[in-house]
Amino acid sequence: MKRFSQYFFRGLISVLPLGLTVYLLYLFVTWIESLAMQLVRPVIGNFYLPGLGIVLGVLVIMGLGFLTSHPLASRLMSLVELPFTNLPVIKSIYSSLKNFADFFAPHQKSSQQVVVLSQPGHALSIVGLVTRQSSLGLPVGLAKDDQVAVYLPMGYMIGGYTVFVPRSWVTPIDMSVEEAMRSSLIAWMASNSNSQR
Repeated sequence: MKRFSQYFFRGLISVLPLGLTVYLLYLFVTWIESLAMQLVRPVIGNFYLPGLGIVLGVLVIMGLGFLTSHPLASRLMSLVELPFTNLPVIKSIYSSLKNFADFFAPHQKSSQQVVVLSQPGHALSIVGLVTRQSSLGLPVGLAKDDQVAVYLPMGYMIGGYTVFVPRSWVTPIDMSVEEAMRSSLIAWMASNSNSQR
């Protein structure tokens, strides 16, 4: 009986990530399809092709990306952002989310760096992301000239700590930011072959 329960839980653990991923994708696709249907039906009537919602969603996102790459659209976007950047509580939430999204933007890729943080004389090592290479623009006393800001993500939750450490404490490693964040999220439990997928 014990062996049967082991087989059951092993099978459940192997199929659960796939099942949850498919289910979340199904919910997202269903939602975007119904939204597209509501928007398009008044224009094209009852004619509707399955998958049109996804195509429209991709086109809208690409269109926004194209528009925001032009200076005039950037100025208009800053006007749209004005209420979000000035209201007290909303400002904190919006600024945090925007800075996090900007960190992963393609034009920022060169400034991103995955590092191993090790204090000299200690065996402990922590994987982090360098988010700032200098103290330029920071309040006086927050960081010294030879320090870098390193974000240390926490496993199994959204959050982490930012520490200012001497540049000599960090060693760059050959890993993408996305891979480091994904591995940190699951507490580095995946094998090398799984983390490369």
